[in-house]
Order: sequence, then C-alpha cells, then structure tokens
Amino acid sequence: MIRSFIIAFVGMPGAGKSLATEYIKQKNYPVIRFGDFTEEKLQELNLVLSPKNEEKVRESLREEFGMAAYAIHAVPKIQDLLTRHQIIVIDGLYSWEEYLFLKKNFAHLVLIHIYAEPAKRYQRLAHRPIRPFTKEEARIRDTREIEHLNKGGPIAMADYLIDNNGYEESLYKKIDGLLEKIK
Repeated sequence: MIRSFIIAFVGMPGAGKSLATEYIKQKNYPVIRFGDFTEEKLQELNLVLSPKNEEKVRESLREEFGMAAYAIHAVPKIQDLLTRHQIIVIDGLYSWEEYLFLKKNFAHLVLIHIYAEPAKRYQRLAHRPIRPFTKEEARIRDTREIEHLNKGGPIAMADYLIDNNGYEESLYKKIDGLLEKIK
C-alpha cells in the first residue's frame, strides 16, 4: 500500500517557504494554500486585497473559528486531494493549533522548516516585489507571528530542516533530496 503524505513548509517570513512551494508545485504536486481562505473572505466582504484588510480578516476568522481555523477549513480539500495523490503540500501552516489539528486528523503530516538567518530574511523581504517590508517592519512581523500566531511550535516540531541561506538552486536540490527521502 502506498502511503500518502501531507507536507507543510514552516518558517519565518522571508525564509523561502513560498519559493519552496512554487518549486514543488512545478513538480505537479498539488498545493493547498491556506491564504486562499483569507482571499475568499475578502471577496465575500467586497474588501480590497491589502495587508491591512488581510490582517483584519485573518484575525476575525481566527477569533470566530479558533486558531486552527485555516486547517479546519482545508479538511475537505485535503481529503479530496489525498484520494488522488500520494503527496500534497500545504502552504501557510502557521499556528501550533493548526499543527495539532492536522497531526490528529492526518497521521502522515510532515513539517519541513525552511530556515534563513534574520539578516538574510530581512534583505529578501525588503527586495520582494509584492508587499516589501523594511527591516523594522520585518522584525515587528516576526514578533507578531511568534506571539499572536503561535508560530514557534510548528517550527520547533519540524521533522526536517532545510538551510536556505544560499541560492535558489541550492534550495531546490535540498527539496529534491528530501522528497526522495520522504517517499
């Protein structure tokens, strides 16, 4: 019997989670993006896609449904994809509660911590084309994600660590090696 896996990339802003997810998507692994839930709610409420509106919606969803809101919302998509794919990827697992919920409901959850030094992450965040951050804004975001999103737990519990202080090609090779190991 072929075992199915759910892979979730975790890490701090600018570490390379989105880059890793985009790379793995190119390999035809299906990706569930938790952030789609925020965007769906923004459309429902006729709100413009902006960092301020996104934050407001994320906070209201977590207030209404708890800190595992995004994981709970994703269950039907996860179940559907697991009937057709051996490996699926989650983009956007943040909170300890999301991790606990998914681990309880899907035994083969694999967390991959994408790590980059703060200076490297802040440099990347300052130069990204969409929603760039100053160094101070990035530090504030780091603190907010650790204190308000309970982000440290999933990072600490990661099954694997990928150091992403180098170039994209190096990240891709590490991901390929890890996928072979997981299979």
